[in-house]
Amino acid sequence: VPFIEKENKGGVSKKAGKILLATVKGDVHDIGKNIVGVVLSCNNFQIIDLGVMTPMEKILKTAEDEKVDIIGLSGLITPSLEEMTYVAKEMERRKLSLPLLIGGATTSRIHTAVRIDPCYQGPVIHVLDASRSVPVASSLISGTVETAREFSEKTKAEYRKLREEHLQRQQVKTLISLDEARNRKYSSNWGEIPIKKPEFLGTKSFRDFPIEDLIPFIDWTPFFIAWEMKGKYPSILDDPGPGKEAQKLFNDAKKLIDTIISRKLLRANAVIGFYPANSDMDDIEVYHYHNSAVNGYEEDRSKALLHLHHLRQQNKKAPDQPNFCLSDFIAPKDSGREDYIGAFVVTAGLGAEEAVKQFENDHDDYSAIMLKALADRFAEAFAEYLHLQVRKKYWAYNPSENLAYEELIREGYSGIRPAPGYPACPDHQEKAILFQLLDAEKNTGITLTESLAMHPAASVSGWYFAHPESKYFGINKIARDQVEDYAKRIGQNLVDTERWLATILGYERT
Repeated sequence: VPFIEKENKGGVSKKAGKILLATVKGDVHDIGKNIVGVVLSCNNFQIIDLGVMTPMEKILKTAEDEKVDIIGLSGLITPSLEEMTYVAKEMERRKLSLPLLIGGATTSRIHTAVRIDPCYQGPVIHVLDASRSVPVASSLISGTVETAREFSEKTKAEYRKLREEHLQRQQVKTLISLDEARNRKYSSNWGEIPIKKPEFLGTKSFRDFPIEDLIPFIDWTPFFIAWEMKGKYPSILDDPGPGKEAQKLFNDAKKLIDTIISRKLLRANAVIGFYPANSDMDDIEVYHYHNSAVNGYEEDRSKALLHLHHLRQQNKKAPDQPNFCLSDFIAPKDSGREDYIGAFVVTAGLGAEEAVKQFENDHDDYSAIMLKALADRFAEAFAEYLHLQVRKKYWAYNPSENLAYEELIREGYSGIRPAPGYPACPDHQEKAILFQLLDAEKNTGITLTESLAMHPAASVSGWYFAHPESKYFGINKIARDQVEDYAKRIGQNLVDTERWLATILGYERT
């Protein structure tokens, strides 16, 4: 791709500087970090890559032992943002002055300015993408001392201004009380909403699913985005700008897919499940069931097997706009309706680490990164394929569905599959309950890190909702009254709850 090449075509024998890169503790995602590492190394920087799930102590000890010039932190899941803040605080405590670069899909310039920069007096810079890593690193360590100081001071000033503007916006924003938000919940006419009982209750596993069967379900647009090529597939292939390079990348991807299939470099496992359920305010109660040889699947709704905990929007809206919570799409206990909820965990990343290691041993970083990107696409394709099977066969609430590829990619079907840790259910802790319900580690081989990232990284999990009016939404910011209520519901102290929900708090933590 265009940016994986030397800026200085002539080459320079002297290294431009030494940079440490690491995905922070609890996180397993590193495609973006790896691309940054390749770009920087192609531009004469020496890279020390500590890989994924790197503890803070290892990052800082290596930085000191190796006398690096820059530390770069990466992460995808939202708990990684908190871990980056902890690293910055420890760097300040140790009185370090190394520039700290922040990158990853969930990071942003505003979050870096508001949460990380105030913790560290040294230079803190959010790097939007790999193409920006070289000029940022060059400004910090390849020029004169005066140039580096000027760049750092300019960035500090910009971040101070961003914090001030952010504070002013927060003061203007209006959040309603949790009671009012609940009174404004999304209401269904439960007497008329169709509810279909799934074809089975409990779990169904899929082991060593054929990778080749998932190719028609791949959404290629995020693949190009991972390589920092903006544009939608397939039109990006004909774009007069990135089209030529996009087509080359696409051709390389298809060749590697052939290799993945012929050499069985990736394996795909999954588990899905369906359970009796009803909502109770913002929570969802999941009930016991058993398989009777006489009566089939029988349910016991007298006592909950477990509770799924959800959050509700608290932003002030127009009078006709509801404040959504995922529990709104499950029939309440007092509705007289017996409802159900589904769950899934899939991976297409089994075997990826071994294949990547072999590519790296062969000094083929391009193929290593390509394989990780394709594993992610296959995992998402597997989730899309299974959701289709759920709608048409296993839950069969829309058995006659017949959508074209473009409609599938646009999610033009009935029902949703929101994932813990994402906008509609932003608490990653619910992933542990999902894994417990599905016995996912045993059924798929996927494990959870201490920050509740899934390993292998090319994995997807979530809930199935069949309500015909269910939709995706974002919780956005929430007020202290909901955080306190939520902490009580999940049996956790307020400080820990605030840490897990840090990115959506509508107030400053004490």
